[in-house]
Amino acid sequence: MNEINNPHDKFFKKVFSSKINAQDFLLNYLPAHIVNLLDLESLEYTKETFVDKHLAEYFSDLLCKVNLRDGSLGYVYLLFEHKSYQEPSTAFHILRYMVKIWDVWLQERSGPWFPVIIPMIVYHGEGQWRARLNYKDFFLYHEEMSCFIPDFQYLLWDASGYSDQEMKGEVMLRAALLALKYISRRDLREHLPKILGLVRDLSEKKTEIEFIETLIRYLLNAVPKEHATYGDIKEAVEKALSDRGGEIMPTIADSLREEGRKQGLEQGIQQGMQQGIQQVQQGIIQTAREALIDTLEARFDVVSESMIKIINDINDPAVLRILLRKAVKAASIDEFTQIAQLILK
Repeated sequence: MNEINNPHDKFFKKVFSSKINAQDFLLNYLPAHIVNLLDLESLEYTKETFVDKHLAEYFSDLLCKVNLRDGSLGYVYLLFEHKSYQEPSTAFHILRYMVKIWDVWLQERSGPWFPVIIPMIVYHGEGQWRARLNYKDFFLYHEEMSCFIPDFQYLLWDASGYSDQEMKGEVMLRAALLALKYISRRDLREHLPKILGLVRDLSEKKTEIEFIETLIRYLLNAVPKEHATYGDIKEAVEKALSDRGGEIMPTIADSLREEGRKQGLEQGIQQGMQQGIQQVQQGIIQTAREALIDTLEARFDVVSESMIKIINDINDPAVLRILLRKAVKAASIDEFTQIAQLILK
């Protein structure tokens, strides 16, 4: 399985590999006439991933086996788009992944019929999904040639197509979908109380506590700092969950402390780098000042205190280099002084 160091990927896998959440999602977002054909209680995950390595930064996938009510085998294939822009050839990639799934099935084959695969994109970018849903739409062809064109379409869950009120499902699923919807939006800070408020009344079951931890870690690791700071998230968490007590708050406090430590470390490293750069720059400038003064003293014996002060006030190494060249060529200290005054105006 491809290892992706991506908080969106990790959150998607964690949320949707829960059978409860997957069943809830499919029940609410597959077309009703398709749901009626499926035995969702039989749903189970396979361990395979079919996304090519070079596309793993764009997509994550989960493959679910599910029996149809007539007893035949089927699959639901969820492909998660975790980049901010859309891949226009998504239908082509889905077709390739479906062929890979059927290839695996052929190697383990136990019947004469290929299983039906229901492909579905889970998309949470800011803009509306505009890539083609039907593979046939990629072709320009004469109608007489249509029998040679692969013809299928994939389903789409597009976060931008649902208002908050239209997000369906139980609490955990709705909180997860709202987090996906707003994670990259500039107004996330305003929606944090709503997202975290949903999970406030979850029970102390282990799975529900783990979900809250997963949600908060996702917010801490995936939110762009310009949309919501660590402090914004910490404040929203404490307001929403401070009355929970029990098992959850110590664990969340540990996550918040760890993120705070990491942020402090990163800030310290950044400040240290900036200080180091400034020290190097100051060293270069000071060396250039000393070289200029030494050159003037070597050529003209005496350099006035006023000229030394002027030179020591210059903070631009490029100007100091120009003055050094002029000092080498000047016929007298008076000529250099006039040149310096013109350059520094």
